[in-house]
Amino acid sequence: MDDQPKHTRRIRYSGTHPKTFKEKYKELNPEQYAEEVEKILQQGKTPAGMHRSICVQEILDFLQVQPGQVGLDATLGYGGHTLELLKCLTPGGHLFATDVDSIELPKTIERLKNLGYGEEVLSVRKMNFAGIDQIAAEAGQLDFVLADLGVSSMQIDNPDRGFSFKIEGPLDLRLNPYAGKTAAAYLKTVDVEELTDVFIANADEPHAAAIANAITTTIKKGNPINTTTQLKNIITTTLTALPKRPSNDEIKKTCQRCFQALRIEINDEFTVLDKFLSRLPDVLKPGGRVAILSFHSGEDRRIKKAFQAFYRDGIFAEIALEPIRPSAQECNSNPRAKSAKLRWGVMG
Repeated sequence: MDDQPKHTRRIRYSGTHPKTFKEKYKELNPEQYAEEVEKILQQGKTPAGMHRSICVQEILDFLQVQPGQVGLDATLGYGGHTLELLKCLTPGGHLFATDVDSIELPKTIERLKNLGYGEEVLSVRKMNFAGIDQIAAEAGQLDFVLADLGVSSMQIDNPDRGFSFKIEGPLDLRLNPYAGKTAAAYLKTVDVEELTDVFIANADEPHAAAIANAITTTIKKGNPINTTTQLKNIITTTLTALPKRPSNDEIKKTCQRCFQALRIEINDEFTVLDKFLSRLPDVLKPGGRVAILSFHSGEDRRIKKAFQAFYRDGIFAEIALEPIRPSAQECNSNPRAKSAKLRWGVMG
């Protein structure tokens, strides 16, 4: 009996270059096609299925991680920041990491294990980072904490996740695709007033009322919005019908804001962030350091206000007066870095 696994042919594509996410078989296998992946990186693009960590050196310069320390990467993601932290704290140190993404989490754990970082130095917990107090109960107070609040490129680029209006896919937007309501299900239940508030509170969208009215009216007429393209088309149609038609660039930015606002709402991201921030003083050692990378004005405002309050109350000995921004060189090589802001604090 032949025990060899049956060979399966890769997905074929039309033309000279693969266009869809699943067709990009070389990008999705970086270990096997390292040269191809490097070419894509040199072009300032992110290969399919990968994520390029942002402000890595700035984060390392601030956290000053030393061998033997114990810390937390609160947003494991692809593991780019995690890998650099692990290099700094070994030998003798230990890193805890959290993430809710059931699809990407096992991939990252396996990737780091293959690089020599197994359970003896890395403890991964499937949970959102609001539970930072549970990590401290297990590990004791921490020397450092890092949180990168950006959605990973693996999530954005995979059409099955429904994060991007640029790709046709189910309107999902869940960080954990096995828990909670999809964005499509949420839109079926929300009223126009609540949806307007969501677009304003979560994204400062100037056309919130018109877009919310168009969405809820469409659904009431028996036309559910189940895909990313359907939602994008409703937003675009609404804006082009305005007395003063926005430019194509403004329409694109509105699509980005609306998708972002829905993602924040269905994942309850601001509540999670507020809980995380409130628990920081109890989990950091005296002199402990925290760095948070955000990509949205609502996130940055919350971090700024929390850090300022901790500083006024004498809890933090020092905070960033202004956020650190990625260098022009990094933004040129990785356009997704442009909106990033890094804030930091040091416990008293």
